[in-house]
Amino acid sequence: MSKYVPDILSRRWVIISTQRSKRPGVDGKRHRCPLCEGNEKDTPPEVLRYGKGQPDKPGWKVRVIPNKFPITDFHEVIIHSPDHIHDIETLPLDQVELIFHAYRDRYNFYRKKGQVIIFCNHGTRAGASLDHPHAQLVVIPSQINLDALTKEPLNNMVDENKFFNVYCPDFSQWPYEVWITPKVDEKVFGDIKDEEIKDLIQILKSILKRMKTIQSQHPLTNLPFGYNFYIYPKESWYLRVIPRFIDRAGFELGTGLSVNVMEPTDAMYELKGMEERVGHVLTKLRSKMK
Repeated sequence: MSKYVPDILSRRWVIISTQRSKRPGVDGKRHRCPLCEGNEKDTPPEVLRYGKGQPDKPGWKVRVIPNKFPITDFHEVIIHSPDHIHDIETLPLDQVELIFHAYRDRYNFYRKKGQVIIFCNHGTRAGASLDHPHAQLVVIPSQINLDALTKEPLNNMVDENKFFNVYCPDFSQWPYEVWITPKVDEKVFGDIKDEEIKDLIQILKSILKRMKTIQSQHPLTNLPFGYNFYIYPKESWYLRVIPRFIDRAGFELGTGLSVNVMEPTDAMYELKGMEERVGHVLTKLRSKMK
């Protein structure tokens, strides 16, 4: 059972969840992957599946299970596909579409129970304890004050399509951080329509591929490509993507201030593919990292 502890002056909360210490990978040992097809008996019984086959048997395309090591009382794992290697940036569009249908379905299942946040940790640097591509859904009681950003003003546009804008906010806290926001923004994520999902996944896949290319051309870390994204749980929702090219250190932890070593306008130009505008930027960025 998780416990919520408030700091009265700042109105921030901490969640005490000791069961999280038992999750795979935390102890440094290697285990067979419980999320792979054929290992369904290694997980709790599924709560949703897309694809063929019997419950808790092979044949699924997307599978949702309760998290064995929950942060809160409602915590699920959304397994992106049976493929242990490929994730959203390289999976076929129809598979990614199923993933986001599962996000929407589970969001709506819980939307009256609290604040529903969906997030993805891709790679060790991003906090993933299992390599198999997956996302997570956590429900936080409505009375808990979330220290989450509301939608940032639209600046430094990278891309757009019929339903979405993609940009690097002036308030970007991480190098190459990108926000994807609906052009009609009064709704919550659970209200997204099928045609909007198609637009969203196309533009998300494109952005993740561009981020991966940037890292491969100008590596700032020896670790494989990693990123986080999350979907804002309230009205005027957005999807925020943070590539994990750098780590936070003592100054950020001690002050609560973020230090971004990349100008959002430069990040925007490079993500747009305008290499001639920012040819010097990454050399300068690496020198600052030393």
